[in-house]
Amino acid sequence: MVVPARRVATYADVLATPEHMVAELMAGELHVQPRPAGPHTVASSLLGSVLTGAFWRGVGGPGGWILLDEPELHLGDEVMVPDMAGWLQASAVAGELQKAYFTTPPRWVLEVLSPATAQKDRVLKLPRYHAAGVQFAWLLDPLAQTLEVYRRADEGWLQVAVHGGKSQVRAEPFEAIELDLGELWPWAEDDATGADRSDTSS
Repeated sequence: MVVPARRVATYADVLATPEHMVAELMAGELHVQPRPAGPHTVASSLLGSVLTGAFWRGVGGPGGWILLDEPELHLGDEVMVPDMAGWLQASAVAGELQKAYFTTPPRWVLEVLSPATAQKDRVLKLPRYHAAGVQFAWLLDPLAQTLEVYRRADEGWLQVAVHGGKSQVRAEPFEAIELDLGELWPWAEDDATGADRSDTSS
């Protein structure tokens, strides 16, 4: 019995994905998932508002960065969509802001973990970010209420720190300001509100 060759996905498959889904292309395979919801969206949005204000707009921080939610990255033959990514403003990415995707590797990426995406983020995406030259990576887990901080080393990712709970932290490359992790999971203040903390779709 002849086994048919696996069809290699292309960027055309990414473009054909419905807008309410997130499509990524790695090793010729298309990965599709729903848009994030619940704790994922809350934590990412709150963190993004703090970092963007301080490191892009320069409000309460040094500025000097371009920070974007869910940019589409074209890193060689791979297409990946981190939850957030940042470039130094002096980089060539400034000329790509009006384009549909970015080919300049970011300096920093954020992936917000959920039960459905944690393995892909760790096993598939982190090594590809490293190979592309990304210098820093954060893994934020809103259900476990943790932040893992990684710095690029020649042989792979070096885990610099793991923070959790309501810690006040300074995390590279944004150590110029102090982050209050407790603000990223406001549902932890009062679980009696009845809010649905499940986040298995993204």
